[in-house]
Amino acid sequence: MDTILTITHQDFFPDSSRLDTDAFRIREAARAVVIDNNGKVALLRVGKHSYHKLPGGGIDEGENKIEALSREFIEEIGCDANVIAELGVIVELRDKWELKQTSYCYLAKQFGPISEPEFTPEEIADDFSVMWVDSIDAAITLLENDRPTNYEGLFIQKRDLALLNQALRQL
Repeated sequence: MDTILTITHQDFFPDSSRLDTDAFRIREAARAVVIDNNGKVALLRVGKHSYHKLPGGGIDEGENKIEALSREFIEEIGCDANVIAELGVIVELRDKWELKQTSYCYLAKQFGPISEPEFTPEEIADDFSVMWVDSIDAAITLLENDRPTNYEGLFIQKRDLALLNQALRQL
């Protein structure tokens, strides 16, 4: 997959000195723009920190990217989806946590019933909720207007806006 974007700590804190990222902990994740049969896009609202995000998360040991994505769909948006296109890779270099996260990004089509998500205790504490917005354009507008109140949210907003724009170009 081609790299869509690399996001660095300095994107948000330009006066910060650069760290040696070779020593950063590595995390791989899979995430997607999920569209239902009516063209609506799945988003997660992170109420505690004032931003929205796309479904997806870390790839567990023994999982491949698509298995991880399917698990995350069930856990975070309460449904499954079929991958219809690869969109690319987004790399995040989060100096504060000495973390290099590589997200493998996809476009997916929701199928089957939608049920309640299976949020983790951390997601519940962060006031996660699922919403289906009318279109990719509506999702982009929503994320553009977010004002994340935590470090992670800054990266997620920039990452997921790039992913939504890449999906829009793919359609």
